[in-house]
Amino acid sequence: MKRPWLLLSALALAAAAFGPAVAGAAGVVTIYSADGLRDGKPNWYDTQFEAFTKETGIKVQYIEGGSGEVVNRLERERTNTQADVLVTLPPFIQKASSDGLLEAYTPAGVDAIPAGTRDPKGVWYPMVNNYFCFIYNGSALSAPPKTWDELLDPKYKGKIQYSTPGQAGDGTALMVLAFHAFGSKDAAFAYLKKLQVNNVGPSSSTGKLAAKVNKGELWVANGDVQMNYSQMADNPNLRIFWPADAKGQRTTFSEPYDIALVKGGPNSANGKKLIDFLLSKHAQETVSSIARGYPSRSDVKPTDSNFKQLNAYMEGVTVWTPDWDAVLRDLKGDVAKWHEVTGS
Repeated sequence: MKRPWLLLSALALAAAAFGPAVAGAAGVVTIYSADGLRDGKPNWYDTQFEAFTKETGIKVQYIEGGSGEVVNRLERERTNTQADVLVTLPPFIQKASSDGLLEAYTPAGVDAIPAGTRDPKGVWYPMVNNYFCFIYNGSALSAPPKTWDELLDPKYKGKIQYSTPGQAGDGTALMVLAFHAFGSKDAAFAYLKKLQVNNVGPSSSTGKLAAKVNKGELWVANGDVQMNYSQMADNPNLRIFWPADAKGQRTTFSEPYDIALVKGGPNSANGKKLIDFLLSKHAQETVSSIARGYPSRSDVKPTDSNFKQLNAYMEGVTVWTPDWDAVLRDLKGDVAKWHEVTGS
């Protein structure tokens, strides 16, 4: 979703967790995933992969990258597919589907996943629900910037950075949210041009921005609630916020980690088993307590302290739903325009 490739070879993964893994081997499943769910110790991915291996005997080979990067890798490997499962954010899951990189699959217990949140064609499903946000350094700033316009203040020069639209899921999300907050693309691009005076520059990694904010190298950056809340354990100066628009509204939207079966994967049967496992009620019951995200199943009702904190963050924030098909359709042109106006 956010960060550059953290490429874990089969041998590296073996040393770290699960033993030898080779794409195409019968006892292996390979997952390409946007980052965020393997942050910290313990983390949701490691606990679920270990439980999956214990239950099935199938070892998980995990490769992580930005939301757009994992899809681009699938495209490059189209004639020699290496992955069995894809996890990424919108609009990149829609892109993978429209490019024919995924195949339809109906997971066990699919009726527990609300129809309005999953692909009507049965290609992809939300696995962990999440929301776009901003972060600030709570030590350097006594309060977060109250409005988008406040971020244009000269005191933030060299203290703001956001990840690159088109490369990072959260960078793309910032651009989409700006379209909504300013009422039009033209107004949003005019704002982003002004913001560039304070912006450090492009970054293909959203995840790395948290450490910079925590150290005070940056004061403000973009992110998402699940990832940033997870990072707070090791980055105590991080705070989550949303700036208000001209009408005084703080808004965001859902950007879930979506999961899908890769077309022509070397171990598709194992991929289906992993998808079933990660969407199972048992696995989903730990999404808030371990991953610090929102479960995608309607029959999971968390009561843990993390879930309560997640809801507290969202108080007073209006959630809207982008037309992701339209976002994808316009993405190439919008990213080109972003590069033009920012000079990045």
